[in-house]
Amino acid sequence: MDAVYPMGRENILMVPGPTNVPERVLKAMVRPLISHRGPEFRELYGRLLENLKKVFQTGGDVYPLTASGTGGVECALGNLVSPGEPVITVHFGLFGERMREAVVRLGGRPVEVASEWGEAPSLEQVKEALDLNPEARLITIVYNETSTGVAWRMLPELGRLARSRDKILVVDAVSALAGEPLPVDQWNIDVCVAGSQKCLACPPGLSLISVNERAYQALRENKHRLFYFDLEAHRRFAERKETPFTPAVPLFYALDEALQLLFEEGLENRIKRHAACAQAFYEAFDRVGLETISKGSLRSNTLIAVWNPPRVDGDEMRRMAKEGFGVVIGGGAGKLKGKSFRIGSMGMVSLREVSLTLRAVFESLKKLNFSFKEKPERVLEEVEGKLEEALRKLPKLRLS
Repeated sequence: MDAVYPMGRENILMVPGPTNVPERVLKAMVRPLISHRGPEFRELYGRLLENLKKVFQTGGDVYPLTASGTGGVECALGNLVSPGEPVITVHFGLFGERMREAVVRLGGRPVEVASEWGEAPSLEQVKEALDLNPEARLITIVYNETSTGVAWRMLPELGRLARSRDKILVVDAVSALAGEPLPVDQWNIDVCVAGSQKCLACPPGLSLISVNERAYQALRENKHRLFYFDLEAHRRFAERKETPFTPAVPLFYALDEALQLLFEEGLENRIKRHAACAQAFYEAFDRVGLETISKGSLRSNTLIAVWNPPRVDGDEMRRMAKEGFGVVIGGGAGKLKGKSFRIGSMGMVSLREVSLTLRAVFESLKKLNFSFKEKPERVLEEVEGKLEEALRKLPKLRLS
């Protein structure tokens, strides 16, 4: 797949988000504005509601919210967390800790199931927390932790555990939807949150949230749920294909086009493309002697987090990559700030983006006197060949 971006783009975004957006998705936003209480909007919104269900693989409701991914997470928790109640919070990075903080601010009492950053808690730890706190109704977790590049791939087992204990499972999948497998209903996920600006290759500003009947029953019992983010209100208005409040109509246009692009590629193909590009990064970094933060089966398909090499200034490397190659790479987040760099391998990532990013990193490290385990030129050539072969089996897309 050859990515096509608008003319005049100076930099390629390889950060944890936002991602590069295809020209046809950007062009969709310049369509004339319409009334969000009129028939044109109802047609658009109705189509979005149905198409989002296909992406989340759910028979429940999915709403696009005018908010960032963090807003979607706050929506989920603000509908379900009641003051004083215990909440099982599974966390192993910055964004899981943010979920925990949101529980605290909503008056909940977090029961923490945590691990070191770069690792992940076990399912047994979650079971122990449930055994010790049977009154807890909610379990929260981040599927794909973009601070560390850890994907917690025990969600199917966690979903079965939550359902067997009659708990509500809330999943932050902001950087996972369409980049990692995520069959919401099959995995017994009650509330799932995603973001527009990650694997969907849409501009930032929309959060997507799926809700099933079990979650609706639970949130109705919460008399303290949020006003703007009240999911019961979204459900009522959705019956007539409207939103409770004024939405970001241009972003809805963009999401509509981005979903069409996704269906042209195929959801399974998009996940395979993300996995192939991530594997190229991991192989290249392993072979030259760069250490990724996540290891083995925990390695994310969409976010590659790498420790800064000893005696190498990571911020200087990123500056050189941007100024010399037009490749924007993310820095470390939270307590890993200044210690690592992060590559967002998501959205319209292809051979071109992977190759340019690896070249930018390797050439910048050369100038900073990094000692490579293998010759970077040979590694790059072999990794590019493997990735090209893997992507050749997937459909080419019309991005402009």
